[in-house]
Amino acid sequence: MSPPSLSGKGAGGLGGFESDLVLYKRLDMKTLMFIKRSRIPAPVEEVFKWHSRPGALERLVPPWDPLKVIERTGGIQKGGQAILKMKAGPVPYTWIAEHTDYEENRMFKDRQVRGPFALWEHTHLFEPDGDYACFLEDRIEYALPFHPFGNFFAGEIVRQKLSAIFTYRHNITAQDMTAHFSRKDKTPLNVLISGATGVIGSALIPFFSTGGHQVRRLVRRNPKASDVLWNPMTGESDLPKLGAVDTVIHLAGEHIGRGRWTPEKKRIIVESRTKGTELIAKAAASMNPLPKTLICASAIGYYGHREDCLLSENACCGGDFISEVCDQWEKAAAPAIDKGIRVVFLRIGIALTPMGGALERLLPTFTLGLGGKIGTGSQYMSWIGIDDVIGGIYHVINHEEIEGPVNLVAPNPVTNAQFTEILGKVINRPAMMTVPEFAIRLAFGEMGKEVLLSSTRVSPEKLTDSGYRFRHSTLESALSHLLGRINAE
Repeated sequence: MSPPSLSGKGAGGLGGFESDLVLYKRLDMKTLMFIKRSRIPAPVEEVFKWHSRPGALERLVPPWDPLKVIERTGGIQKGGQAILKMKAGPVPYTWIAEHTDYEENRMFKDRQVRGPFALWEHTHLFEPDGDYACFLEDRIEYALPFHPFGNFFAGEIVRQKLSAIFTYRHNITAQDMTAHFSRKDKTPLNVLISGATGVIGSALIPFFSTGGHQVRRLVRRNPKASDVLWNPMTGESDLPKLGAVDTVIHLAGEHIGRGRWTPEKKRIIVESRTKGTELIAKAAASMNPLPKTLICASAIGYYGHREDCLLSENACCGGDFISEVCDQWEKAAAPAIDKGIRVVFLRIGIALTPMGGALERLLPTFTLGLGGKIGTGSQYMSWIGIDDVIGGIYHVINHEEIEGPVNLVAPNPVTNAQFTEILGKVINRPAMMTVPEFAIRLAFGEMGKEVLLSSTRVSPEKLTDSGYRFRHSTLESALSHLLGRINAE
């Protein structure tokens, strides 16, 4: 089916639209069309491949409106199908989409077989713009159920939602393509990841796979065909049996921010990091050939409570429990360093995504208008958006001069009071409450003191000095992107 001609801003056929466009058009009494068009800084063939690879759907799903893939067959070619679990507010539903048309490097199309719309046909269009860029265009013909009441009651909500979703999708596509094409060596990487089901790992895997890299997961149980077994508690590992691996990314570890730190909980926190890191470091050191890079997660808790001091990677270790954990955690990688493997320690700040972690836990309270600062609110929060976590890790892999500790934080840390104010502003809710410091200490003990009340103001010196460009350098920009509050008009 050929796309219908449209009138309005930028009209005149596919080639006549402006480089960044959101447009709506009524096709008949029931049917509407939504169009989002953007210029992507990569060749059309590469952008089309990106959409055809495993992980593209996961990469494009907006984090404020997640879905679960139940079954997927056939990819984006004609006849392919996806069964998804989604939600409309709190109400779950099943969406079944079938791919109905396909032309390599030009277009593919899918339609709703089952779902909330009376009609949904989505055409993905790709048009070259010279040798090194292209236009990406999403055209959706849709009709709401219960005409005309569906349009009357939900029409504007659907239009706003489509604008937010496809602005997010196009931004992710452009930014990911920029990251992949900034890499001088275009040879696909072989990457091995532990902690693959965690917040960072589950975002990192589709980034690599859509970029054409090979990714394998380190798992403790129920392995799939490409998975690699390991068990840090028993010291068992299949890493030495593997062939060439370019990068090992070690993210696994017991969560530290939930519940009180009993002596048993502390022991588990320490051992989950030190034993796991030591096992991976020893296994990497025994591989033939050796991995080029071992990247180990750490945390800005290494620096401890430091009030308003600005801390680079050269700052000394703090004296808190978390500081001691991070110090032991990093030292456990010594076998890999001794073998000559490049080892990087990611001292990760507060990684922001509504899919997990601090932001996921804060959102329900803030959405109800009950959000507020913790204690005095003067404690610094060194945050980073999940897409810059991914971008920072990829940057580290591709810059062989970087080794040792790397502060994985955005360049503009904020106080807790500022964080509260900005989050409230982005979601348009009041955030006037205060959680007293004594209540935090009473409820959470040492964990509350070190995780919620500690002040750590950190600078990403190694990243910025090596040329990394943040996707979102301010908190308002990051939250607007992650929560779908960017004005797409």
